[in-house]
Amino acid sequence: MIGLARSSYYAEGTASRNMKFSERDLRDFIERTHVELPAYGYRRIYHELLRKGIRVNAKRIRRVMNRHSLKPIVYRTFKVATTDSKHEHRVHPNLVKGKTTTALNEVWVTDITYIRLRREFIYLAALLDRHSRKIIGWAISKSLHSDLCLAALEDAIEKRKPPPGCIHHSDRGVQYACDKYVAMLKNNGFKISMSAKGNPYDNAHMESFFKSLKYDEVHLHNYENFEDALKRLPHYIDTIYNQRRLHSSLGYCPPEEFENHEKRRQRSESQIDNIVLIDRRPLNQAALAGS
Repeated sequence: MIGLARSSYYAEGTASRNMKFSERDLRDFIERTHVELPAYGYRRIYHELLRKGIRVNAKRIRRVMNRHSLKPIVYRTFKVATTDSKHEHRVHPNLVKGKTTTALNEVWVTDITYIRLRREFIYLAALLDRHSRKIIGWAISKSLHSDLCLAALEDAIEKRKPPPGCIHHSDRGVQYACDKYVAMLKNNGFKISMSAKGNPYDNAHMESFFKSLKYDEVHLHNYENFEDALKRLPHYIDTIYNQRRLHSSLGYCPPEEFENHEKRRQRSESQIDNIVLIDRRPLNQAALAGS
């Protein structure tokens, strides 16, 4: 990629200018960042500053965070079962094991998590583009019925309009293996992929999103009821996670920004291919004329 590190290429408008940042300035910046993204550690704080053109040594950031007790928030959580794999529906083979994506809409992954309210649980189903880590569709419900996952899938298809052959990867849960869900996948040209039994690693990207969601949003705001969750979740998913949260796997770039760069790169490559085809056409015609 023109000899630059991925993080340098994807940081928009980053002019690495050295600025004198006092300890108070640095502390204030960390505190402001933790208002929206309380799980940020010193590495992401470092890259947030770098993207603003401010270079501060990462060890200094860590020292300031320790001195002022500005550590990322860590919660003790417990597991609520959302997967029922004891069913008689077909289990599809794993198509993503060891696979590296090269483009958007190549692999979608999906899963369900719980959200604890004051007196009950509700459930969130979400789909993520594995190449960009962007959440591309989601839905919430008071039950684990397959309609929850269908609503999230419909949302993603409407927004993305994926090409035929896109891989849809999930666990073996009945919500994803049921006839209605599989029919929607086949009708929209998806290849169906499911994790091996007892192997959560293929869906690690979804687990990472759910962890961020709970650390940055759910545990902080303690939703009172379903309406409270429905009001707050869109802002976190669409604005904070997709547009603001930095991902180390993307060169410390948010998913939305990464996708914009990918789209521009693909357009540039397409234009280069067209130029090559145009340049070759006269040569081919001349060769035919002389033969």
